[in-house]
Amino acid sequence: MRLRIGKKTAALLASLVLMGLSTGGASTAEPPLPNPVLVFVGPEFYEANGKQWARYRYEVVNRADYPNELFAAAPDLPPCGNNTQAARTWVDLYEQNGKRLYGFCALGSNDDLGKIWFALESDVVPPSWIYVEMTDRKTNSKYKSYLAETTQ
Repeated sequence: MRLRIGKKTAALLASLVLMGLSTGGASTAEPPLPNPVLVFVGPEFYEANGKQWARYRYEVVNRADYPNELFAAAPDLPPCGNNTQAARTWVDLYEQNGKRLYGFCALGSNDDLGKIWFALESDVVPPSWIYVEMTDRKTNSKYKSYLAETTQ
């Protein structure tokens, strides 16, 4: 008895074998990064240039979930002012209504997400809620936190 395989069937089988070889049978896609979890650490009061200031300190508690390569110097991307070695990922703090409070363009590692802040003159009432947005300039990905309070 002779087994006959048509040309279309043979081509289909060959295509399936090649697809299996090219993907290795496993996905190589990176899992998506989580949104940052922002937590208020506390205020810090100081004087600078003859004025009294309040620095509102925060940390991203899940900072270890972000690979350090996100914070490597990226001279191939646009600079941050005169800093031509600005980080790949920039971190900005915003009021609940979207008004930008402050930003960091040269964090060196994910550990630096534990030391982010914004400052206001000490007699200025801070916004009740803020959020952080991280922008990976290489992939144009954004990671936005939920709202965090400005009081403990």
